[in-house]
Amino acid sequence: MPLTDAETRALTALDEDDLVGTLVDLLRVPSITGSAAESELQHLHGRLLECEGLDVDAWSVDLQALQADSRFPGSEADRSEASGLVGVLPGRDGVTTPGLVLQGHIDVVPVGDPGSWAVDPFAGHIEGRTLHGRGACDMKAGVAVNLAVVRALRRSGLRLEKPFAVHSVVSEEDGGLGAFATMLRGHAGEVAVITEPTSGQLVTATAGALTFEITVSGLAAHGSTRYEGYSAVDAYLPLHLALADLERRRNAQPDPRFGNNRLPYPISVGVLRSGDWASTVPDRLVAQGRFGVRLGEDVLEARADLHEAVAQAASADPWLRGHAPVVTWPGGQFASGELAPGHVLVEQVQRAVGDTGGAVPQTAAAPYGSDLRLYAGIGGIPTLHFGPGDVRDAHSPHERVDLDEVIGVARALTVLAVRRCGAHL
Repeated sequence: MPLTDAETRALTALDEDDLVGTLVDLLRVPSITGSAAESELQHLHGRLLECEGLDVDAWSVDLQALQADSRFPGSEADRSEASGLVGVLPGRDGVTTPGLVLQGHIDVVPVGDPGSWAVDPFAGHIEGRTLHGRGACDMKAGVAVNLAVVRALRRSGLRLEKPFAVHSVVSEEDGGLGAFATMLRGHAGEVAVITEPTSGQLVTATAGALTFEITVSGLAAHGSTRYEGYSAVDAYLPLHLALADLERRRNAQPDPRFGNNRLPYPISVGVLRSGDWASTVPDRLVAQGRFGVRLGEDVLEARADLHEAVAQAASADPWLRGHAPVVTWPGGQFASGELAPGHVLVEQVQRAVGDTGGAVPQTAAAPYGSDLRLYAGIGGIPTLHFGPGDVRDAHSPHERVDLDEVIGVARALTVLAVRRCGAHL
């Protein structure tokens, strides 16, 4: 469809060079989840929103109160403080619910082995039309897009019928307490778009991911007489095979929305710790991992599936029958989430992308947990993901984002904001 005068004006006000510069500035702050730099970037983001004249709500999160709530989504990083941040461009008098919310998280995961990177992960290195670095796609590109839309609306001089809101959250990478706090704060919206990397698709459903821990007991002995003890490593092996079998069963009939993804609900053991001396038979092993939650599956039912698999494996093993493994659930607890089928937001985003020259995105489900489930669940806000970047690059030493894709998403979401918020001359 041809663009209206208001839409054209907003796009003209979208400063592409400023968008790229802002993204580089954001990337250069090493805002690893739980670090002081995470809070530093959140405060910087708040100042940027204030400079654009938004009504800003910045608050210190009461961690103890959130942890006492039965719906607390968990966390994995030590965090002495956390803050929430919402900026709103007002609409006409009397209208308080934003017509559109754009949301992004400012925390990133650690870089891992620095030697595996070809560039400094926080230098903001641009090669051609590609930006490299930790957080380039997950998800500082999306955060920069959200800011660019704010600036385009503000600088265009358009008046809004409905408010437009930007939510900036911390702690997405380790559970989502930032989004949780924002929803409990009462911030609402008619719809929300989370600008996570979606590889050119509209992600309307996300699987869940639960952090689990299995503790296995052995019997210590001198390594030279190991037959006098029982290695906790050996004791764990039947459980590892049971996890693999459980993963196969839980992925036997994946939801068609996952397309050709043959493993939408992975079970992955990421940490194994055992032993404290090379010549001592280890008497304890701790395995930590993530457990995929199926779309629509209750978290308690998902946990019960793992408990049952571990119990069955233990009952079939002579050692484990008398030394039962212990399963606990520390860390992030991501339930699944989804947008109601046929919701108008899908068509509206598709039209905005097509009308700004992009390839019309198709809907899909994603195998990872996200803040979508908190916005759609606790907040009751219809939500989807649409943002620049390929999630396969996230968390990797080759993380990157295509700058032309970043600009294309910003253009589409600017038009979406004009339409959803009734912006006019």
